[in-house]
Amino acid sequence: MTKKSQPQGQTTGELGPAQRAESWRRLGADHFDMVVIGGGVVGAGIALDAATRGLDVALVEARDLASGTSSRSSKMFHGGLRYLEQLDFGLVREALRERELSLKTLAPHLVKPLRFLYPLTHRVWERPYVASGLVLYDTMGGAKSVPGQHHVTRSGALRLSPGLRRDALIGGVTYYDTVVDDARHTMTVARTAAHYGAVVRTSTQVVDFLREADRVVGVKVRDSEDGSTTEVRAHVVVNATGVWTDEIQALSHLRGRFHVRASKGVHIVVPRDRIASDAALILRTPTSVLFVIPWGSNHWIIGTTDTDWNLDLAHPAATKADIDYLLERVNEVLVTPLTHDDIQGVYAGLRPLLAGESDETSKLSREHAVARIAPGLVAIAGGKYTTYRVMAYDAVDAAAQDIPQRVSPSITDKVPLLGADGYFALLNQTPQLAEAYGVHPYRVEHLLNRYGSLAGRVLDLAEGKPELLQPITDAPTYLRVEAVYAAAAEGALHLDDILARRTRISIEYSHRGADCAEEVARLVAPVLGWSDADITREVDTYNARVQAEIRSQTQPDDESADALRAAAPEPRPEILEPVPSEG
Repeated sequence: MTKKSQPQGQTTGELGPAQRAESWRRLGADHFDMVVIGGGVVGAGIALDAATRGLDVALVEARDLASGTSSRSSKMFHGGLRYLEQLDFGLVREALRERELSLKTLAPHLVKPLRFLYPLTHRVWERPYVASGLVLYDTMGGAKSVPGQHHVTRSGALRLSPGLRRDALIGGVTYYDTVVDDARHTMTVARTAAHYGAVVRTSTQVVDFLREADRVVGVKVRDSEDGSTTEVRAHVVVNATGVWTDEIQALSHLRGRFHVRASKGVHIVVPRDRIASDAALILRTPTSVLFVIPWGSNHWIIGTTDTDWNLDLAHPAATKADIDYLLERVNEVLVTPLTHDDIQGVYAGLRPLLAGESDETSKLSREHAVARIAPGLVAIAGGKYTTYRVMAYDAVDAAAQDIPQRVSPSITDKVPLLGADGYFALLNQTPQLAEAYGVHPYRVEHLLNRYGSLAGRVLDLAEGKPELLQPITDAPTYLRVEAVYAAAAEGALHLDDILARRTRISIEYSHRGADCAEEVARLVAPVLGWSDADITREVDTYNARVQAEIRSQTQPDDESADALRAAAPEPRPEILEPVPSEG
């Protein structure tokens, strides 16, 4: 086996243009222990788990990190309170353990505690029923680093959430879960894998499997930017493509062991001042629950829906019916009803559910499954965002039998993500950092809660360029230097990557990013080598995506919404269909 050359930027896990070029060289030149297909949180987690066990691993993703499911969740690292009702105690216990790990050790800069209010609507039986469930939640690990449940009267609940109608509740219970920027977390997991030696390359699409007799020995990949191809050889390939699992399985011409169904979940984003509440809300609906979650300091995220989806997996579309459903449900409890005019952002994501006997997607399993499809090929699917780390080490354990050397046990419960080490100390030094860099302390805190201890590296890019420390004109939540850093170190290749995932401008502003698209494009053009023609193409492509999404959200059904959304051009010019996207 040839000696592996280490990628540039390994010490910081940078995924900039130089590392991208080196990664392509390594994909074609090196022999890997493992190739992971899919750049969602599970694929990134597998790459991190394998790299920290001392394995040579490559991760390839056809589009962008977290471009699918892993950027479109309800933004929570949670135990899954509603799974207690389904008596899925093992899943809840496992998820709460993972929540605790991320909150205190692995990603305290990204995963934040969040107080919820559960409004009670039935007398006599509901309070003890909910209390007993929350006792289990707390004792399974939910109240280690956060307070346990607390019961309040109706007046107490309304003091906490004055935006609720008095006749919408008879009392309430508070408990804690967490909130996380899922796309940023996934990208950080991938960068941490790169820091420990993994080759991580986006816009790199698997177009075929390499076979020797009955064994899979690698994959053929195509660069989604320029169409070039190369072969990547490895002892084992892991299919971690989420809702694309069946499509990638078909590409291998091998029979799978399970099937994945896609369930569409839609969320809307509204201004914070439209709902008066000091706590997140969890509301029971006829079929599931509805979350109202504070997002940053200026927004609420409201979701989600739960409907079967059989159309375009890359770009699930929200319909007017989806949005009407969310407004109708949340308005049942609000003093001042929300309208379509209040909505600043909308996003739709697909849950990869293991198909079962039930036709109701809300009843399909959130457990995960791992299978060795053939010698050299492992697939993993299902699960929850919160349990990505458990899914990752299960997948590596399953793949270990195809790796000749001894594979060490997983250690990712002891490996903080990039930015975690030193985060708490830097928070205490916010005033000094603000003075040193000449920015307001609240900007420093904002950066620390996005980049952790790497915030200094972000600010260092503005040395000699004070204009980069100014906010983006039409998205002032973010500094211009953050867009530059996204292209220089975080693997962003297109405007969509920056506006939808490295930042969340696409859902946080009513213009959906269109008003600042050209400014951001000109900021990153020197980093990515864009010409004026490239800038124009990127801006036009992004604006077409925005307009297609807005139009699709006025349609009455999935088919008409999908037709409008699918008509928008792809930012990656050489992508082929069907493609493996992130899982």
